[in-house]
Amino acid sequence: MDISWDDARLFLAIAETGSFSAAARRLRIGQPTVSRRLAALEYAVGSALFRRSVDGAALTSAGERLLVPAKKMAEWAGELHRAAESADSSPRGIVRVTATPYLSFDFVAPFAAFVAQKHPGLRLEVQSQIQYLDLGRGEADLALRGRPPTSADLKLVDTLEVPNSVFVSRALKARLPRKVTLQQLPWVAWAPPFEAVPPNPQLESMIPGFSPSFTADSYLVMLAAAEAGLGAMVMARMAHRFTRPTRLVPLELDLGPFARSQTHLVCAKSALEIPRVRRVSELLLEEFQRIRVGR
Repeated sequence: MDISWDDARLFLAIAETGSFSAAARRLRIGQPTVSRRLAALEYAVGSALFRRSVDGAALTSAGERLLVPAKKMAEWAGELHRAAESADSSPRGIVRVTATPYLSFDFVAPFAAFVAQKHPGLRLEVQSQIQYLDLGRGEADLALRGRPPTSADLKLVDTLEVPNSVFVSRALKARLPRKVTLQQLPWVAWAPPFEAVPPNPQLESMIPGFSPSFTADSYLVMLAAAEAGLGAMVMARMAHRFTRPTRLVPLELDLGPFARSQTHLVCAKSALEIPRVRRVSELLLEEFQRIRVGR
C-alpha cells in the first residue's frame, strides 16, 4: 500500500504532540478532520496506530513501527521543498524564523521591520518557541538558539556571545541594600512546564533553596512583573540598534560561569540555497557583527 506524505505528516503530528487537538493546531485543521483522516489511514494499514485515552494518544506497536520511517519521510519532504524553492532566483516571500521568546520580542520583531523596509518583497514569520522546531523537516527556515546544532543535517551559520546581567526596576533597585547579593534578591522566573529553561537551573545552582517571588509561563508576563518591581530577571545584555526603551536597569552582580550566553544562528544545510533565506541570513550576520563591534 502507498502512504501519502499528507497521511505521514498527520501520523507524525499526533505521535509527537500526543493528542488529536494538539495535532490539529499544528496542522491548522479541525480536530474532526484529524480523527477522520486517521481512521482512514488505520483502515488502510489494517491496524490501530494509537491508543486513545483521557490523557491523549499513545502509539501502539503498529504505530511504533511506522514512526522512524515517517520521520525520515518528513526530512526528505523538507529537502524536496527546499530544492524546489532554490530555483527561485529572487529573494522574495516568507522566511520563517524561530527564536526564544526573549529574542523574538527584543530583537527579531524589530529586525523584521528593518528587513521589510530594505527588501519590500521579503516578510518574516516569527515563531516564538521555547522548544526547538525541526529545521530538517522545514518547520522553520532559520533558528536563533542557545545551543549549537548536533545533527549532521544542520549548519551553524554564526555564533554571537554577549554578557548576561541581572535587571530590576528602578523602584526595586531603590529598595535594595547597597551591596545586594543574588540570595537577597526577589526573583522572577519561569513557571512549569518551563522550570528547566534558563536561567532557572543556573539560579538554582547558585542560590541555595532558590524560590522565586513570581513565576509565569510567558516571557512577556515575566517582563511585566519585573518592570512592576516584583523581582529581578537575568537577561542577555545584547545592545543592538533596535533596542527598545525599558524601565529595567542592570545590577552589577557576578553571575560566575553564567555571566555570558551564546546565540547560534542555525539552518538546514540546504536552506541557504534558497535566495530569500540566504538574504535574511546575511542580514542577520551583519547585525551580529554590528553588535560585536558596538555599532
